[in-house]
Amino acid sequence: MLSILGPKSRLCDGMSRREVLRIGALGMGGLSLPGLLRAEQQSGISRSPKAVIMIYMVGAPPHQDMYDLKMDAPQEIRGEFLPIDTTVPGIRICEHMPGMARVMDKCVPLRSVHGSPNGAHDSFICYTGRSTRNQPPGGWPSIGSIVSRVQGATNPSVPPFIGLAPDAGHAPYGSPGLPGYLGVGHAAFRPSGPARDDMILHGISEERLQDRRQLRRQLDTLRRDGDTSGTFAGLDQINEQALDILTSSRLADALDLSKEDPAIRERYGKGNPNRYGDGAPRNLEHFLLARRLVEAGARVVTLNFGRWDFHSNNFSEAKNTHLPYFDRGLSTLIEDLHERGMGDDVAVVAWGEFGRTPKINGNAGRDHWPQVGGGLIAGGGFRTGQVIGATDRLGGEIVERPIHFGEVHASLYRFLGIDSETKLNDLAGRPQYLVDGHHPLPELL
Repeated sequence: MLSILGPKSRLCDGMSRREVLRIGALGMGGLSLPGLLRAEQQSGISRSPKAVIMIYMVGAPPHQDMYDLKMDAPQEIRGEFLPIDTTVPGIRICEHMPGMARVMDKCVPLRSVHGSPNGAHDSFICYTGRSTRNQPPGGWPSIGSIVSRVQGATNPSVPPFIGLAPDAGHAPYGSPGLPGYLGVGHAAFRPSGPARDDMILHGISEERLQDRRQLRRQLDTLRRDGDTSGTFAGLDQINEQALDILTSSRLADALDLSKEDPAIRERYGKGNPNRYGDGAPRNLEHFLLARRLVEAGARVVTLNFGRWDFHSNNFSEAKNTHLPYFDRGLSTLIEDLHERGMGDDVAVVAWGEFGRTPKINGNAGRDHWPQVGGGLIAGGGFRTGQVIGATDRLGGEIVERPIHFGEVHASLYRFLGIDSETKLNDLAGRPQYLVDGHHPLPELL
């Protein structure tokens, strides 16, 4: 009997589960690896090698202290950080991001991102490009779930959508992106904790596993067509993929960092694997895992980083606890992808849910500012080495080229070969566009 116990969690449709995998339950209808995959992804077959790595900067980073420094503003607005030159003449970024300065020719800072409806902490808009308001039955799906539904897997033993986010004290901080109306069959596969060790067979022959597969097929008489929540949709395909994962080492190998070149592991570093407050770890190995997973065939990998909600001590927090880790992890990832010839085939996006106030508060922090935020795109064959958008002298209002979250998502769909005007049916059977009237950013094309 092969089993794993992991942390408790609750799916977006209210169904709770423990990450318990039991190979012996394959034929008995228990919560097994197929049961986990029912909640975490559905397989398909396609051949596109393109992939997206999306980094959610938990809690919203200070845009004007990273990519949009305002040196002509009063001291109470510009803060204490100084800009440095980058590899692109005219683009200057924070002095505490020397790694990103080195790879700026491969990047596009976004200085005018908007669309957050109310300044509430939620990863939702980063993963969907949409507000949580006026959702259809089942809710809006994340980009990873949409790609899972539309394109499926490049390899049957590797889920198309993988989330490296661990659970967090504030639930949206730990979300890898929800499946919404597409159902739990297209949720992110989350290989957290000891689940990695159960992605290969231990002490059970493949022939015995095939016998269990046949038994499961004979016993599985549950009617799923009446399940309007979508919980059981695609169950057979998920069961098949569970067996594909168990009979192939491809996913387990991708998650096994001991198989990586030690020099590459040293370049990425380890960071800090512990949760920062109620946010996410500053785990640099997640950046390396993301590269290994897209290399193995994953289409969308999400990872959650830190907790940037600096209402107090903004500059010491950014300088001492977040920027050094983030700069090393992201710049190394971008360099590594290009060195491996994957720079044009993998798009990397890093952003938070909104920006921070222009004026520094009495606790030396910056508060919520949904009017404008920032972000960064790299790779993807995009036109890099440029900045898109601009804010005013104080960094509080957009004065040039507003960029909605949905436009970035439309750009990513185009990169992946998906028409952003594709429609998918929600749980009420109504067709819904992938993005809400937004089109790809022409500046990137």
